[in-house]
Amino acid sequence: MTRISGRRLAAAVLTLATVTAVTGTLVTAPAFAAPAAPVAATPLAATASVTIPADAEIVSSGTTGFMTSRPDGAGGTTLSWTNLADGTVTGLPGSVGHSNNSDTVVTSDGGTYYFTDMSGLSGAGTFMPSINLAQALGPEAVFVGASGNILFAAKPYSPGKLELYRVAWVNGVLQKQVISYGNWNTGFKVVGSAAGEAYILGSDFDGARTRYFSTTYKLAGGGQFGLYDYTKPAGPWTAKTTGAISPAYQARTERADTATEAVVYTRATHTTTRYPLSLDENHVVAGLTGDWLLHGLPGGASATSPNPAHALTARSLTGTGTVKLLDHFTSAATAPDGSVLVRGGSATEGEGLYRISDSGGTPSVTQVASAGVSTSVQVTGSSVPTVVDLDKNGGKVALEWNLSRPNVDLTLTLTHVKTGKTHTERVLSGSSTTARITWSGVLENYSASAPNGDWTWSVVAAPDNGIGSPAHASGTFKVVRQANAHDLSDNGSADIVARDASGGLWRDDTFDWPVAGQIKTSGRTKIGTGWGIYNQIEAAGNLAGGPAGDFVARDTAGVLWSYLGTGNGTLAARTKIGTGWGVYNKIAAGSDLTGDGRPDLLATDAGGGLWLYKATGNWQTPYAARVKAGTGWNIYNQITAVGNTAGASAGDLLTRDTSGVLWLHLGKGDGTFAPRVRVGAGWGGFSQLVGAGDLNNDGRADLIGYGAGGTWAYLGTGNTTAPFTRVTTDLYAGEGTKFNSVS
Repeated sequence: MTRISGRRLAAAVLTLATVTAVTGTLVTAPAFAAPAAPVAATPLAATASVTIPADAEIVSSGTTGFMTSRPDGAGGTTLSWTNLADGTVTGLPGSVGHSNNSDTVVTSDGGTYYFTDMSGLSGAGTFMPSINLAQALGPEAVFVGASGNILFAAKPYSPGKLELYRVAWVNGVLQKQVISYGNWNTGFKVVGSAAGEAYILGSDFDGARTRYFSTTYKLAGGGQFGLYDYTKPAGPWTAKTTGAISPAYQARTERADTATEAVVYTRATHTTTRYPLSLDENHVVAGLTGDWLLHGLPGGASATSPNPAHALTARSLTGTGTVKLLDHFTSAATAPDGSVLVRGGSATEGEGLYRISDSGGTPSVTQVASAGVSTSVQVTGSSVPTVVDLDKNGGKVALEWNLSRPNVDLTLTLTHVKTGKTHTERVLSGSSTTARITWSGVLENYSASAPNGDWTWSVVAAPDNGIGSPAHASGTFKVVRQANAHDLSDNGSADIVARDASGGLWRDDTFDWPVAGQIKTSGRTKIGTGWGIYNQIEAAGNLAGGPAGDFVARDTAGVLWSYLGTGNGTLAARTKIGTGWGVYNKIAAGSDLTGDGRPDLLATDAGGGLWLYKATGNWQTPYAARVKAGTGWNIYNQITAVGNTAGASAGDLLTRDTSGVLWLHLGKGDGTFAPRVRVGAGWGGFSQLVGAGDLNNDGRADLIGYGAGGTWAYLGTGNTTAPFTRVTTDLYAGEGTKFNSVS
């Protein structure tokens, strides 16, 4: 390599085509060869007492402290110096900080560059004269880097041609001198500074092609303005090119095809070696320490997928070993002692500022300033109501978890304590530190409405970037709803029970809200056999004071039996509650007719008498002695205790006459009814008219019509003259007259 003496940077640079003719050799590492097994890094030191804000980035490092930048909350940047001895933080002028490997801090605002001597133990520092590049060199001057208290700036001297200047205060005089050589220079960039040297990349144009070169400028050698070391040809560099320099090496990034490589020049042997890094053009050389190259891809903390390149990695320049130093990093600066300060994080030690040093073996990693936050994701808080009322807000509830950082894949599992039934949802937090889930009060895969009662919640927050272990959190809550008289599974929704021709009893659970305007079922379960012995089965409401609806059934001998709901969708063993019920041709149960909150029962005999059996609240003797409530009821072939459809004081009754006209009888609350109101004709097509409780969770009683012509849901309107609106349902869809009793 030709040695350039004096103070000018050679533009007559050797091209890559003539590299082999240059003193020294070019060594190329195999492209993306499998790396050797990583050796163990020196264990991290204990967390330091000096602190650093979590949103701060390292800009530059001196002997006594370091400079950081952070957002000021108003769209700008604030700069400060932290003293390593006592943790004192001092604000700095300007809005942009520049890495210069010195205790003399260089900052700028616009075209003015400030110098502050921070070598004292603490305090505000010593302000030195500033430099305005426009005033010093002219309005076209462009800053290209700093080292120590020296600025490097480029200035056009003719269209497309640049000169490189060194600008510095020397003995109270502003010295500015051209330090480039040749007439075709087109670009300059300072990519590293250490040990009194600046590592500079340049380019020129010889009239036919652009050529690239690198050089080392010795700040203190050869008099007050310095000397150049070797000027060498280089590959193309861009604004994203990074580099570093040490007494033993020079290193920079270069793109080779679609990959990023590290080009390392060994100064003692004048050899160059290329090391494949990754495919990403943002991969950087973070520094050099001893015989190790530090490199990685910044941005791992906010990444949405794992990438090994996000780790700060040390690569041996004398062997094949690699060492993972930190799980991720964001910025780095070389200190005067040759160590490298890195703003990054470790899953074991957390976020902070780490010093990477040559320890004679593998690099040592020491945390010198803690950011006070974990690198691994943590669940820092939750917003889950202790009681969830699914009768409110359309049966939905918002659940939230606060996370220590965004880009988290959070999985929520809700478990019903009594039954073990679960619901799982997954949410990606994206760029937010809050994971929000709106639970619709359903079980896994929307299979059914969720049961009432005690629940547990647990979340697993897995990092999208693969850094650290998943975080876990858990808690409890209770689901409540107003009781539904037709609810057998304690989930707030109506259960419809039907008997088939073989005596099998089936339960269809409905959802507690319409789906696309339709009353939907969530599944069918067989809950009994041998029910063919009964000639009437009626949903009786809640006879026992528990959460589930109960049933009564009359056998052919006229014995009435009760079946209490267990709350898990099944029925308990039957209990005999009376004899002589064969005198009745119709029974209607499940509606509070007397206003005391208990479900009563009505029956009609062959003579047209209407009889009221008032509920007692005692499940063993659930009904009081009968009281006659009316006559002339033999004109109806169907009576249905539908509940309170019109919003009056008590439950109502529906009747259908032999011509198919449906009538509404509003309950007065004393077991009697107001004069009937005609609902409409054409109801003779239904073999069953069933009071279904509240199908759509609007607080009004609803009706189901079942027959050869299909099944329809009739939702209560609260209007006495038009008490129902008809909607479709998938209940018994396409099953014709499969069931001979529906309750």
